Amino acid sequence: MSSLSPARTRWALFALALGGFGIGTTEFVAMGLLPDIARDLLPTLYAQDPDAAIAKAGIVISAYAIGVVIGAPTIAAVAARFPRKGLLMVLAAGFTLGTIASALAPTFETVVAARVLAGLPHGAYFGVAALAAADLMGAGKRGRAVAFVLSGLTIANVIGVPVVTWVGQQSGWRIAYLGVAAIFALTTLAIALLVPKAPGDPHATVRRELSAFTRPAVWFALATGALGFGGFFAVYSYVSPLATEVTGTTEAFVPLALIVLGLGMTAGNIVGGRMADGGAMRAVFQLFGAFAASLLLLGLAAGTVPGLLLGLFLVGATAAAISPAIQTRLMDVAGDSQTIAAAVNHSALNMGNSLGAFLGGAVIAAGWGYLAPTWVGLALCVPGVLAAVAGWAVTRVPVDDAVASLAAEGDRVAASPGR
Repeated sequence: MSSLSPARTRWALFALALGGFGIGTTEFVAMGLLPDIARDLLPTLYAQDPDAAIAKAGIVISAYAIGVVIGAPTIAAVAARFPRKGLLMVLAAGFTLGTIASALAPTFETVVAARVLAGLPHGAYFGVAALAAADLMGAGKRGRAVAFVLSGLTIANVIGVPVVTWVGQQSGWRIAYLGVAAIFALTTLAIALLVPKAPGDPHATVRRELSAFTRPAVWFALATGALGFGGFFAVYSYVSPLATEVTGTTEAFVPLALIVLGLGMTAGNIVGGRMADGGAMRAVFQLFGAFAASLLLLGLAAGTVPGLLLGLFLVGATAAAISPAIQTRLMDVAGDSQTIAAAVNHSALNMGNSLGAFLGGAVIAAGWGYLAPTWVGLALCVPGVLAAVAGWAVTRVPVDDAVASLAAEGDRVAASPGR
């Protein structure tokens, strides 16, 4: 891949990021359409208790996340040796079919099942695409390569999600999902035309890839992502009712709120990729502190439109910045299991998606209001940081060993001739 011209490299990276754009759109568009989904699929419950219906509709978000959690390690472990271009095309085609099924499923239960199927390729796509992007960008730019692929996801929150949300509000949520399916079909074509052929890892085996899970640092990194990102998704899953019920805006304002949040995610992703290349663990700690502060600000200021928009921008920026740092950390501690390390991060993040949507829905259903998910998010930062500390502790050089090494070096210098 290093022999490609700069222009060809940019087009190949664009094709990879286009897949991220489609994934970001399909994953997050439900957040803005939850009231519409609830009205259509749960009409009786919605007529009796709209809050309970919207909270139950949040299962659609959790279902997609469950698909990601299942699919990322499974597909990555089995397919690590396959040629990357063909694998990416198959995954993009799987997204297309799964999203069409989501749009056409007739009942709430079948929509939930379709969303699980649609989520299966998510983590494997991002993992394989991140490795392909790293090869395209060259040595020393792994964090930025991860961020570039994720840029499609963050830009989706600026353009794709607001536009498709508006289409869904005007024409129905099913039409919105058909539009997302068209994005995935275009991605499949773009990969076929623009991404160069690249072999998989011929030495990869399911056993070798799964060996990553024998490393405690991998588990702690996954816990960091799942718990920390649960806080983000607790907020993001209920942006629509937060804006309309707490801030007092109209539904027409929701796409604007999503655009602002997406702009924050786009900016944060760029910063996070560069910070990850300078030290993944340091970036994780710094960004978690900023994320917690952003959630606190949102919780205190969401009653006003400026406070809501500023809070959403900062929450999106800090959360998105954490993702490249966590993925780079996983790749640092996973040894030879690079494909599954690059993919399984998205299992962790979507465990956070499922956890955040569930807990956010639970506190809403309990009658605590639409601001309560923000405080849930802040609470989840605590175990997320503790998991990061534990992960750092199991991989740092023990103090006693470091002191012994310095002492030995001092003895060697003292014994050198001329001393």
